[in-house]
Amino acid sequence: MAKLKVPSVQHLARNWQATPERTCKKLVTLANSPPTFNYNSLFLAARDMLVFNQPYEEIVEGIRRAAKRADVRQNLLGVLPLIRDHFASISPDFVQSIDRRYYSLGRGLMVPFDPPLLYGVGGQLTFPWFSFWRQNPLAKDRLSLFVTLVDELLADDPDLSGAKFQILDFSVPNVKGREPERELRVIDARDIPRIDESTKVEMLRVFADGYFMAEAELAGRPAEPAEDRERRDPKQGDLFDDDPPAL
Repeated sequence: MAKLKVPSVQHLARNWQATPERTCKKLVTLANSPPTFNYNSLFLAARDMLVFNQPYEEIVEGIRRAAKRADVRQNLLGVLPLIRDHFASISPDFVQSIDRRYYSLGRGLMVPFDPPLLYGVGGQLTFPWFSFWRQNPLAKDRLSLFVTLVDELLADDPDLSGAKFQILDFSVPNVKGREPERELRVIDARDIPRIDESTKVEMLRVFADGYFMAEAELAGRPAEPAEDRERRDPKQGDLFDDDPPAL
């Protein structure tokens, strides 16, 4: 029997749909047909490059050995030069790992958030978020939802509240007549419209309703009324497979 996994903040935004029913369908489909690989090795590679100063050639060789499938290996190795070149031009004064946080959706559903790292240059702290999806990165309402939630998490942490929030999007640009190669697009989160409080609450309600409907469908039982779900604390499952691993 397929098991519904608790999404990260970015997967919550990515899989949010306009109604609970559509959200449920999306999550059930994902549970029954999960991704066949993940990007965890790239999160670890970025950490090893910046936090531990591991030589680039060693990181490349490690991914070559670990990725058994040729298509997966090519996919991962296509991103590494973009990570290397981006941070080579920045030369951070320091880099540090950050512990996992959780965003509460209520009803006992705690959504994990794994900040990859934090670095400083000339007194300016920068919080980079790595988006390794090759296609269909977060956009429009889903991107605004993600940035709004991350804003709240950063504001609640004294170590992160003053950091510049950037999204490093390594997807393939949707441009006709060009080879489908990844490019790095650095997005300043200040340029992303936030959603207002009432809209955010409604979007999260829709996702939570859809999540518990999917949980019930996969377990082969009727969905509980929302008022009953609010009184229980569901046991949390695993994370989605391509979230940053806890450092």
